[in-house]
Amino acid sequence: MSQETPAGDRPLTTALTQAAATAGLAPSVHNSQPWRWTVLADALELRMVHEPQLAATDPENRLVTLSCGLALHHARVVLAAEGWAAEVERLPDPGRPELLARLNRFQQTTADADAARIVQCIRLRQTDRRPVSDEPVPDATLNEIVGAAVAQGARLQLLDSDQVMDLAAAAAQAAVVAQEEPELREELAYWTSRAGTGVGLPPEVLPEQPPQTTVPVRDFGQSGTLPISSGHDRAAAYAILWNTDDEPDSWLRAGEGLSAAWLTATGLGVSMVPLSGVVETDGTRQTLRQMLAGLGFPYLAMRLGVVDRTNAAPPHTPRLPTEQIVDTSALDAGTA
Repeated sequence: MSQETPAGDRPLTTALTQAAATAGLAPSVHNSQPWRWTVLADALELRMVHEPQLAATDPENRLVTLSCGLALHHARVVLAAEGWAAEVERLPDPGRPELLARLNRFQQTTADADAARIVQCIRLRQTDRRPVSDEPVPDATLNEIVGAAVAQGARLQLLDSDQVMDLAAAAAQAAVVAQEEPELREELAYWTSRAGTGVGLPPEVLPEQPPQTTVPVRDFGQSGTLPISSGHDRAAAYAILWNTDDEPDSWLRAGEGLSAAWLTATGLGVSMVPLSGVVETDGTRQTLRQMLAGLGFPYLAMRLGVVDRTNAAPPHTPRLPTEQIVDTSALDAGTA
């Protein structure tokens, strides 16, 4: 029997496994968790899962790729907090488009204290669809959130009051389209009926009645059980996540930027709610592009607001078990 130290017990592979597991806490479209990780002796690979139940919502895998970008940034932050620097190869194999990223060429460094604080935000972050407080988000805070996205290669444009009204109209139009498309309704029904499976949106994270918001939130087709106050989101800010092209590499980097922005917001007491409905139909996505003056392509809209601390935080959405999203069989094979 070999007396070598098992690969899974080596510091690097342990760190990779932990990073991939923690990345499972990232948000994703309809909480579909469309990522799978493979832990190798000297690398960590990220693959996307093609969900057939997102074929109408996300036919080009734009939102799925963006979701995987969120998970990729989460994993990178965890590794940095543990003192591991890595090179990231995005879309490393054109013949395997589902292989979105490979982290390799690791070097052990000093543990990053800032990254460690962000890891705490990973565990705290959640999506609260209820109205935010009447306190506006300070400009300096918004700029810090925008800067976090830009540092990851994404763009985040804050909207002025007129643009917010345009966004509200686009969201309302997208809701009409969604109601008229049976495939979209069926997919939404699927993701809101997955209680106990580790994926999807259970009733306890969905508002019990439509919240009073300037920009309409998604109609999930059924009421949840999350109590909401009589508040309004008049003090909220809105933004569009975008970039200058519309290719998978940019979608992935946009997800990384969204992760950085969202975790920064969490640490600053700011609630972030993604508004993906407006990019799921061609017409309203073009409306958002016009709001960008045609300079780029919108991937997502979002609401930003100071957390209303008079309400208890909603529960976290469920997550798949680690063994379903992290494959360590290559390590086991290497020590057999």
